[in-house]
Amino acid sequence: MDTVKLYYENAYTQDFTAVVASCETVKNGFSVTLDRTAFYPEGGGQPADHGTLGNARVLDVHEKDGIVTHLCDRALPVGAEVDGHIDWARRFDHMQQHSGEHIISGMLCSAFHCDNVGFHMGADVVTIDYNAPITWEQALEVERQANAYIWADHPIHIWYPSPEELAALPYRSKKELTGPVRITEFPGADRCACCGTHVARSGQVGLVKLLSCQRLRDGVRLELLCGQRALDCLSGGWEQARQIGQALSVKPQNAFAAVERLQGELLSLKEKAVRLEEAAFSHTAAQYRNAGSVLHITEKLDGDGVRRLCDAIARAAGGRCAVFAGSDGGYQYAVIESGGDLRQLIKDMNAALHGRGGGRDGFAQGSAACTAEEIRAFFAGR
Repeated sequence: MDTVKLYYENAYTQDFTAVVASCETVKNGFSVTLDRTAFYPEGGGQPADHGTLGNARVLDVHEKDGIVTHLCDRALPVGAEVDGHIDWARRFDHMQQHSGEHIISGMLCSAFHCDNVGFHMGADVVTIDYNAPITWEQALEVERQANAYIWADHPIHIWYPSPEELAALPYRSKKELTGPVRITEFPGADRCACCGTHVARSGQVGLVKLLSCQRLRDGVRLELLCGQRALDCLSGGWEQARQIGQALSVKPQNAFAAVERLQGELLSLKEKAVRLEEAAFSHTAAQYRNAGSVLHITEKLDGDGVRRLCDAIARAAGGRCAVFAGSDGGYQYAVIESGGDLRQLIKDMNAALHGRGGGRDGFAQGSAACTAEEIRAFFAGR
C-alpha cells in the first residue's frame, strides 16, 4: 500500500505520528517505511527533509513506486507507533527556495519564450538553466518584478486537475507526464507541474536575489537565493562593504569607487617599482660586462624578476648566466646560455640542489631547496 503523504495534505505539518511498516538494515543505516509520513523525499530538484522518528535521526528520504523510505541512524520496531518531527528550518528554507524559483522561472519563461531545462537546490545556492540567451540586465528586471509580486502576497493554488481540465490547461513541465498531475500555480506569475513543497502565500518567500547569469550552451545558468538565504547574503555583503568603507574612510555605498582609486594608485606604484627594478637590474648587469659565464645569487625577487635579471646579466656578460634569488632552503632560478644546450646541466643541477624545473632553447627556470654554499659548490669550475 502506498505511503500516505502528509506533506501534500499540509506542507506546514511539522509533527505527526505514524506506524512503522518495515525496517531493514541497509548501507549507512536502516531503511524504514511508515503507513504515513510528513517527510518530503528527494525529488524534482528539491532535497529531502531531515528530522527524527522516535529516537532515530532521519538522514535521507526517497520515494519509489508510491512508497516513501526513510534512512535512519537506528532501527525502529515494526508495528510500533512513533512520533515524527521535521527539521522545520530546513523544510521552510526549501519551501522558500522552491517557491521563489517558480516565480522567477514563470516570469522569465513567459518574457523570453524559453524553458527551464535544469533546476538544482544546493545547500548554498539554487541554480536554474534556461534554453534562451538572457542578459544580466534583463534578469535583474525580472528579479525586480518577482520581488514586487512576492510583496503583493498572492495566495498560491495547488491542485490535481481532471484529465479533461489538464488537457486544456497551459502549464510548464520539463517532461511528458502520466497519471495524476499536481499543478502548482502562482497566479499571474507561474503555473507548473510540480511535486515539491511550497509556501502558502508569495509573501512568505520574503525576497529573491539573483547572484549571477552565465552563458550555458545556447542559454544561461542563473544562481538564485530566496528568503532567509537572500537576507543572509545581502546582510553579509553590506557588513563587508561597511568594513571596507571603514578601512578606507568612506561610506559603505562608496566603497567600490574608493577601491577603484586604490587600484589606480597601486598600478602607478607597480609601474614605478618596475622602472626602479629595471634600473637596478641594468646596474647589476653592468658589473658583469664581458665577464663570460656568471653565477649571481641575490635576495628574493617577485614575479618574473629572476628571468629578467638573468636576461640582463647574460646580455652584458656574453656567456652563460645563472641567477638564484631567495634564501637558504628556497631559491628560484633562471639559467640562460645563448645557443647552448642546457638539458644535462639542469638535470645535474636539479639532482645536486634538490631542484625542480627545466626548459629548452638555451633557457631554463625552476626552484631549488638548497643553500648558497651548495649553489657555489655546484657551479665551481663549470
